[in-house]
Amino acid sequence: MEIILKEDIIGLGYKNDIVNVKSGYGRNYLIPQGKGVIASPMAKKILAENLKQQAHKLAAQKAAAEEKAAQLQGVALEIAAKVSATGQLYGSVGANQVAEELKKLGKEVDRKIITMKDAKQIGDYVALVHYHKEVTVEIPVKVIAENAAELKAAAEEEAAIRAAAEAKKAAAEAAAAAAEEAPAEEAEAEIEEAEAPATEE
Repeated sequence: MEIILKEDIIGLGYKNDIVNVKSGYGRNYLIPQGKGVIASPMAKKILAENLKQQAHKLAAQKAAAEEKAAQLQGVALEIAAKVSATGQLYGSVGANQVAEELKKLGKEVDRKIITMKDAKQIGDYVALVHYHKEVTVEIPVKVIAENAAELKAAAEEEAAIRAAAEAKKAAAEAAAAAAEEAPAEEAEAEIEEAEAPATEE
């Protein structure tokens, strides 16, 4: 069914957009919540007239969005999180953390207009800030290990333990091989002695 959105819904559309949604979603959520109305021919006609009258206002909204977006140009975030030895995060990093980091930089951004795939491992990601249907800002986000020194120490300790275990195993194998060779040498000596011609007295 076609719905005219009454407000921005990230991932679906922006205010005054006409979108296609499943009937259940439209009738059970969007319309009762006041987030949209059925896009009947009359509603579409009213919308077109309203947009025509609001053209100046809409242009001003876009200009304001572009001004806000300009303040985020060149911004890149580095977010530290607790990480396991395998590189997996304890939890995840998403829009909430991005909004918090931006706030620390003195840039207030509503987390509801930020989208980012939840980061569950250390690495590079991209957060999108949707200021307007035509104005979106990409923010590079690097997720790093908060406990990097701790992880490095643990990895070094594990490597040392592994090296010691391998050295011990190699020594045991060498000892076992030597033990196998000794009886064989003794047996050969005995055979040689038995086969040797008896010396006349």
